[in-house]
Amino acid sequence: MPLNLIVGWAGMVACAISGALVGLFFHQDDWLGGYDAFRRRMVRLGHISFFGMGVMNILFAVSVSDLPAPAAYVHPASLAFVVAAVSMPICCFLTAWHKSWRHLFPIPVIATFAGVGLLLTGWVRA
Repeated sequence: MPLNLIVGWAGMVACAISGALVGLFFHQDDWLGGYDAFRRRMVRLGHISFFGMGVMNILFAVSVSDLPAPAAYVHPASLAFVVAAVSMPICCFLTAWHKSWRHLFPIPVIATFAGVGLLLTGWVRA
């Protein structure tokens, strides 16, 4: 799926940019409350989630091209992986800003499970 390839590679770019920005401050021991602080951990998780969700989208696109599944499963799975790739870093950064945003984490988690579940089901039914 071309959309997933674009989202996946855009995630790589966003990972590099966010890593560069975070890297400007990592040397400060007390930045965002210190190394073990919740806020700092959430910012690091947001940064790395760009990479992880990007890889997931790329793997999905490559997997579907190598092992096709019915469109009725592939198209919603594609959208689910895009939702996960966009919403996971947003949830991480918003939660770093204010803890109450943590309640949004079911969105990327459910989207990820939906994408994987739809893909596997599509392959079984193919």
